[in-house]
Amino acid sequence: MQASHLKSLKDKHDRLERKIRDERVRPSHDDVLIERLKKEKLQVKELIARMENAPPEEARAGT
Repeated sequence: MQASHLKSLKDKHDRLERKIRDERVRPSHDDVLIERLKKEKLQVKELIARMENAPPEEARAGT
């Protein structure tokens, strides 16, 4: 289960990156939305890092 959860988090991180990139290129981009997406992306990245570095039993407890 951890592997599939980790993959879904990485997919979410990638989707957020695309949303940020897409929003930045819009002529009248929304700075507030970009900041919100960046914060969410960072949270996902931190969770991925914790899961990748934690022993298996700790990684499962964090989900």
